[in-house]
Amino acid sequence: MGSFRNPHYIYLFAMKNGKKKLAYGRDPADALETLGFRLTSEEMAEILPDRFVKIRQTELHRYIGLLG
Repeated sequence: MGSFRNPHYIYLFAMKNGKKKLAYGRDPADALETLGFRLTSEEMAEILPDRFVKIRQTELHRYIGLLG
């Protein structure tokens, strides 16, 4: 139950190709670390780590077309 004490958020990171990458974590650094577990180093290199937006789950539908 410890995860309830540490809230997690959804982040959209900008990518070099103009798309967005969805990530989930306690903060942007945690979200990027989580992405690193499932993406290759080449895919991670496409992410602009300092360009992100924190969104609510209910807003996700607005960004579906931007995901890459």
